[in-house]
Amino acid sequence: MIIHRLLTAILLALLCGAVCAHAEGSSKKKYPGGKQYIYRYYLADKQGSSYTLDKPTRFLSRKSVERRQRQGLALDSTDLPVPRTYVRQFYKKGAEVLGTSRWQNTVLVRSTDTLLLQRFMLLPFVREATCVFISPDSIEKEGDIRWNVHEDFNRWDSVKNDPYGMARQQLEMLGGVRMHEAGFTGKGITIAILDGGFQNYHRIPAFSRTHILGTHDFVDPANNAIDATSRDEKEAKAYSFHHIDHGTKVLSAMAAYAPEVIMGTAPDAAYWLLRSEDHDTEQPVEEDYWTMAAEFADSIGADIINSSLGYYAYDEGRGSYQLRNLDGQTAFVSRSASMLAGKGIVLCNSAGNSGMGKWKKIGVPADARDIITVGAVDGDGQLAPFSSVGPSQDGRVKPDVVARGSNTTLLSGRGTLVHDMGTSFSTPVTCGMVACLWQALPEKTASEIISLVRQCASQFDCPDNIYGYGLPDFWKAYELGKPE
Repeated sequence: MIIHRLLTAILLALLCGAVCAHAEGSSKKKYPGGKQYIYRYYLADKQGSSYTLDKPTRFLSRKSVERRQRQGLALDSTDLPVPRTYVRQFYKKGAEVLGTSRWQNTVLVRSTDTLLLQRFMLLPFVREATCVFISPDSIEKEGDIRWNVHEDFNRWDSVKNDPYGMARQQLEMLGGVRMHEAGFTGKGITIAILDGGFQNYHRIPAFSRTHILGTHDFVDPANNAIDATSRDEKEAKAYSFHHIDHGTKVLSAMAAYAPEVIMGTAPDAAYWLLRSEDHDTEQPVEEDYWTMAAEFADSIGADIINSSLGYYAYDEGRGSYQLRNLDGQTAFVSRSASMLAGKGIVLCNSAGNSGMGKWKKIGVPADARDIITVGAVDGDGQLAPFSSVGPSQDGRVKPDVVARGSNTTLLSGRGTLVHDMGTSFSTPVTCGMVACLWQALPEKTASEIISLVRQCASQFDCPDNIYGYGLPDFWKAYELGKPE
């Protein structure tokens, strides 16, 4: 076994060395911090853990435990944290531990010393290792963070005497207005948003009443503990978290409250804003960031996760997927996503925007099992040509449902009303409605909510690989699911 690991380590060293030599040959400016490598280590067991399943509140919040109990879901060994004794073996030798996955029993480690990273493969509790990140030689960052926010909307952005404003149709297509009129606006439901950045989320007036429970950055954890004298200074230092506005647009589809201009699908839900997407590169480590964010969402008691993220092709082809891998169990991130319903959480994930490209199919974790994968249609209910199609490799219907993603009414990171396209935006429109449905039917389990969303869709009896089960009608789902 040791000889096998040693040979594997040497092979990885040669492979990474060859790749890095090619990258260094085209270097123009140095990547901040020098050449860095991140390895994912799969551990063989969880022996020696100081945590036990009979005392879950030591590693999960009470809200998380109560969510499981309410749905009759037992905890298991995947819920136990990675043993500290194992984690300590990595950082005491000089490597940086970026995080762990308790669900997949892995440790994520970064270092500039590849020999050190490869020697870790010889540790007796390490089962296997994968190089998931090699820093590029240079990155391009835009210099303008654009902190200024528009306090007022243009007069042509409003629809007088209509509380839903320009967003009415995207709600009406899903039965959302009727749900809101019945008092179901997401109240009491916690949604975690996994995305790449949330520019100006706290400065935009339409979010002034939004219940933001907290934020966390899994790509650059240093942003979570910045010592600054003012809030503005802190945010300026946390460049990546606040520079990208994709997450702000996603949040607006669910949480915006600007009567006569825009109304989100779940304005009264509570939100966690979690950054798991690295916009500087596209490498397999983002699957680890996504998994850590999902586990964090579980631990703090989130009911629903919105993920407008997906992967299939990585930089220089390292770790890229083939169509045959879309089975919900091959990709690291898909294995994590497929566990969520079993933890009592509903995942709404974008199908992807590859419909007009060579790939065409969904990505990962859109292929995961027991989730709601969302495609995009236009205002007439016709498929948006960019919307990725299914099925999964093992024949499951994908996407599960569709919603308006061409064009979706949203707020930009500067607080302006915009109309943007993508399954990134049809997904949160749907996700907010899932929150409304669960508020209306609090006794339902995550799996039952997912099933109801499919059952209430326009072509449940004859699903296909384009629209999935079709446009869901959440009022119909409510009537199907409510007690007699």
